Amino acid sequence: MAETKKDEASPLHVVVFPWLAFGHIIPFLELSEQLAKRGHFVTFISAPRNLARLRPVVPEVRPRIRLAPLPLPRVEGLLDGAESTADVPPEKVELLKVAFDGLAAPFAAFLAEACAGGGPGEGHARKPDWIVLDFAQHWLPPIADEHGVPCAAFFILPAACVVFIGPKALNDAHPRSAAADFTVPPPWIPSPLSHLAFRGHEAEWIAGAWRPNASGVSDAARIWETTERCPLLVCRCSREVDGPLCALLGDLYGKPVLPSGLLAPHDAAACASSAAGADDGNDGDEETAGLMRWLDAQPGRSVLYVAFGSEAPLAPEHVRALPLGAPEAGRGGAAGGFEARARAAGRGVVRVGWLLQVRVLAHAAVGAFLTHAGWSSLVESFLFGHPLVMLPLFADQGLTARLMAARRVGLEVPWDGPMFGAEDVAATVRRVMVEEEGKVLARNASEMQGVLWDTARQGSHLPHDRSPPLAAEAGGRSSSDPRRSFAGSCVAAAELRPAPLPPRGGRPVELGPASLARRLVRSGGRAPPACGGGLAAEIRPRGLVRGGGRAGDLASAAESAAPAAPPSSRRPSGTRST
Repeated sequence: MAETKKDEASPLHVVVFPWLAFGHIIPFLELSEQLAKRGHFVTFISAPRNLARLRPVVPEVRPRIRLAPLPLPRVEGLLDGAESTADVPPEKVELLKVAFDGLAAPFAAFLAEACAGGGPGEGHARKPDWIVLDFAQHWLPPIADEHGVPCAAFFILPAACVVFIGPKALNDAHPRSAAADFTVPPPWIPSPLSHLAFRGHEAEWIAGAWRPNASGVSDAARIWETTERCPLLVCRCSREVDGPLCALLGDLYGKPVLPSGLLAPHDAAACASSAAGADDGNDGDEETAGLMRWLDAQPGRSVLYVAFGSEAPLAPEHVRALPLGAPEAGRGGAAGGFEARARAAGRGVVRVGWLLQVRVLAHAAVGAFLTHAGWSSLVESFLFGHPLVMLPLFADQGLTARLMAARRVGLEVPWDGPMFGAEDVAATVRRVMVEEEGKVLARNASEMQGVLWDTARQGSHLPHDRSPPLAAEAGGRSSSDPRRSFAGSCVAAAELRPAPLPPRGGRPVELGPASLARRLVRSGGRAPPACGGGLAAEIRPRGLVRGGGRAGDLASAAESAAPAAPPSSRRPSGTRST
């Protein structure tokens, strides 16, 4: 009995295994670090080059996080050395899924060895207690079942996107296949959230995710099979930001859903804030150092930072449509032409390639963020309270942009594919950075900053140790197995009253988890057109910084612990000073 109690009190050993995209790998690493800070041990699995390109694990938890490489098998048509979506063009990502499925046998061997050698001890030598996997490993839960190791599916998307996808049973009852099916909310989304739908150009991409690809399996089918086989779902959301959608997730999927918090990179943000005015030579390269010197010379909140992530399909015509690059349209090399002209005028800087995104966002010269509305980029931006100009391009970005526009922390550029207009971008930037409306957006973004820097609340969703066993886990099966108790902390989530949505029409809306039946009979309506636009207007923001990728992904980890309050405002000057 004494040994059993000691075993139940010992830290968990969690295997973490993300999909081959840095937009997934980094949130999985943030989750791993949060678990390690709570005393648990993590084995983090990915392809060798992906692990080599990871930012360093924060020093305080480095001994608790073990990196375990699994080499990808060769696949015809896939370039040698391609191990992430950043290594391949969009049309080759389906071949990456073929290679990923080829990891089933190597992972089975890894798990068999880990379980055979593991016992009731501590650390990485212990038999894995949980496996946290991504949407793509529909083949993994059966392997884990052979060894009695439970799985948790981790959604890196905001709750709204996970709700929009819905479980297989609801999709079978309300089938969707054509792009038009995704331009209206599904019937299980409540009326107050009727703005959660994709636009035409976004819906084409989403419809493709419902069709089988070269792997023989659609992305939607992977999600459904994975979630059905996992007794616990984890979502990158929080009740403070996602409100009643957290409770709705549990209703829809019929199992415990644990909000992870937004997993904001507090360590990197704190380091970037402390370095924003320090001439310490830690900018990594001369190009970055030159960019920071240029920012130092700009007035406060005068620069528009522009970045579209590491995977967004930003076509040349999109670049030419950006207002400051529009004069170069039709002559080729729009970015290069703009770069030369901007540098000559002292009004902008172009950085092609990886950039430490939080380093730029932390600077006091930045006044707004023109973004593709990827969830990780938005989370990084909110750490510094920047209002948004949103140009969603594919995947979940459209729904995320709708959600943020409804929260009045930014505006979408009005377009419905295949192209947006330079005048629409200019008008939207002006509304956010120049006009009175922008003050409201900035104030709301600042409030969001306060939410994200409430690290005690954001971190309260994850277990600090072995939680009490979940009494009715996985479809009603009672479990006293401490290896399954990781889910126990989600019990509190179901008992808390959902937070109200932002007021719509002057009336706050609250949704409880018991109202699912009423929600399912709602007839879906077409989403309203996006706000924004207005008359074409020329805007000349003080500067534009364009990052070639969300290089916060590959940033060096900060050594300091996350502070309990947002960083102090940065003061730009000709010479850097704190």
